[in-house]
Amino acid sequence: MKVSVVGVGYVGLVAAACLADGGNHVICIDKDKKKIDNLKKGIIPIYEPGLEEIVRRNEKSGRLTFTTDLKEGVEQSLILILGVGTPSAPDGSADISAVLAVAEEIARWMKEYRIIVVKSTVPVGTHKIVSELIASKTQVPFDYVSNPEFLKEGSAVEDFLKPDRVIIGTTNPAVMEWMKHLYAPFMRKSSRIFFMDPASAEMTKYAANVMLASRISFMNELSALCEEYGADIEQVRAGIGSDSRIGPAFLFPGVGFGGSCFPKDVRALIYMGRQKGVPMTIAEAVQQANLRQQQRFADKVLRYYQGRRDVRLGVWGLSFKARTDDTRESPAVFCIQRFLEAGVQIAAYDPEAVCPELDGRIQRLGNAYDVLDGADGLVIFTDWQEFRTPDFDQIARRLKKPVIFDGRNLYSPSFVQKQGIEYYSIGRSVVRQMPEGR
Repeated sequence: MKVSVVGVGYVGLVAAACLADGGNHVICIDKDKKKIDNLKKGIIPIYEPGLEEIVRRNEKSGRLTFTTDLKEGVEQSLILILGVGTPSAPDGSADISAVLAVAEEIARWMKEYRIIVVKSTVPVGTHKIVSELIASKTQVPFDYVSNPEFLKEGSAVEDFLKPDRVIIGTTNPAVMEWMKHLYAPFMRKSSRIFFMDPASAEMTKYAANVMLASRISFMNELSALCEEYGADIEQVRAGIGSDSRIGPAFLFPGVGFGGSCFPKDVRALIYMGRQKGVPMTIAEAVQQANLRQQQRFADKVLRYYQGRRDVRLGVWGLSFKARTDDTRESPAVFCIQRFLEAGVQIAAYDPEAVCPELDGRIQRLGNAYDVLDGADGLVIFTDWQEFRTPDFDQIARRLKKPVIFDGRNLYSPSFVQKQGIEYYSIGRSVVRQMPEGR
């Protein structure tokens, strides 16, 4: 099949590369000429495990091409997939201006029937807005499909190639067949496609993300209560996760959730509820709990150094989660900004994240252990694999004072204690006592 994908961000580029890998001829389109030129040179604009290899393989085979010319894509492809950004507006709503701009331009260039597939996360009702916009600009027939993405950053390629489910929002049986054909390469073991009306497909995306965010926020609130009562959140997590009605996924306590999806989608659902007079009280609580968790962790670190001057901290991790370079709404960035406001100096290391909003304000180093030199403590924000079994002897030796603030509960408190390191984590007993002879 001939497919065009508009937008080469996390959603669009992953979808385009994987669809090309499935044998389709895919045109990647983006108005950012620099991005397109870089992709033609083999430079991938995002870090996502496995993506670079798939892009290069399919570009070499001729199944994946890049252009800034939307007209070319509209003329050559039956299926047009929109993966452009829908960032939060100041009022919390999702800004769909980029979707509307692309839709209007598609209508301008359409000369024959096309299937317009929106993978971007858009508010419920967008299918009507976009369909009416296109119909007002052209007499050429088309069909609109809501096809929300469910890709986790850090495992997006695997999620696309082996999806838990594919949601297709259309009521046209002929379009259903086209979409079945498009996703057939990824359904070899069993079909996991769910067909529904476009509004329900749009709502499913928000419902899924806010539900997952709710699980995270509940565990984070519970971790604070565990600290007060002397319970261990990790034991509690194992206990409740063993219940088949609950399961273990998204029950890990931490410093809070971030990224391009959960915070934005929680805000958007709250906004949609207000627009219809249906308060999303649980989503509002999730939003508040997530902010409190980030504040709570930052405060924990700052209280430890209260009254001291010239504090310097080493930081491991800037991205909002491991296996991605995405720092959008990262709890690490939130907490580091709090530290900087308090006069704390920061030396940070992340394997992939750049974080331009902190440029010139923190020291970036290329080695995890180098941030420890001259530091009064180590703060861990991201659960990168290389942080999971570090050289504790080196940590204890290179820090001015051996203390770790672990926002991901990566280590056993008793094990860290034996290494002569003071250890603070999330929802577990504080380990202060240093072993004798250290």
